[in-house]
Amino acid sequence: MTKKTRTWLIAALAAVIVIGIGTYAWMKNYMGNNVEIESVLPTQAEANTASGGESTAEAAETNGSDASGAAVAADDLNGTWNIADASKVYFSVTTSQETVNFVDDQVSGTWDVNVNEASQMKGSGAIEIDAVDSGNAKRDEHIKSDDYFQMGQYPQATFTAESFDGLPTEWKEGEVYDFKLDGTLTVKGIEKPVTFEAKASYQGGQLLLSGTTTVTFEDFGMENPHSVVLSTENDINVQLELTLDK
Repeated sequence: MTKKTRTWLIAALAAVIVIGIGTYAWMKNYMGNNVEIESVLPTQAEANTASGGESTAEAAETNGSDASGAAVAADDLNGTWNIADASKVYFSVTTSQETVNFVDDQVSGTWDVNVNEASQMKGSGAIEIDAVDSGNAKRDEHIKSDDYFQMGQYPQATFTAESFDGLPTEWKEGEVYDFKLDGTLTVKGIEKPVTFEAKASYQGGQLLLSGTTTVTFEDFGMENPHSVVLSTENDINVQLELTLDK
């Protein structure tokens, strides 16, 4: 082996070590899912386990809640409902290694309900970008930066509801109703029409709303954060988990 070849091999080995250390540091700083999504409504499996074959309302009654399956008066439903402190909005990004969840618990907004005339319903909500949390400070700082959310210029992301398709005119305590929630999601001042596949329920004097939709990085002028060490799917899953008080 010549001196020149030996020098080249040593340089190449050093480069591999440096790249390996850099990759490890990057993965340590930016990977790892630390947030579990908590739904305000039970999944079907949870409902079946809790009920042992009973209806959702019967299961809720068995578990000690106020849900009894009784009809809910229109006057109890109609009016303005405010998003309560327990509400959260999640979004999730899937890489070649894992799915990482982010949560925002600084959620505000209203839902004006009119069960007799769905076309009269309206709603709006906002999250504070500064409250976005994945349990990893370096990662959170990065996504709030000008590379992604541009928090300094756009401190909120908002949603304006335009239609509520599929909600019944008559509700029962504890029953869960599927519907489609159409509206406009605005991030970084960029508007995107979206449809949430949603569920709603009236339980114990509160409205519970859960919904999911999918957007992409490109929808809001953001680049997919793929790198030489991992790939990232273009889809971003957005999930509403809202509790509302009248």
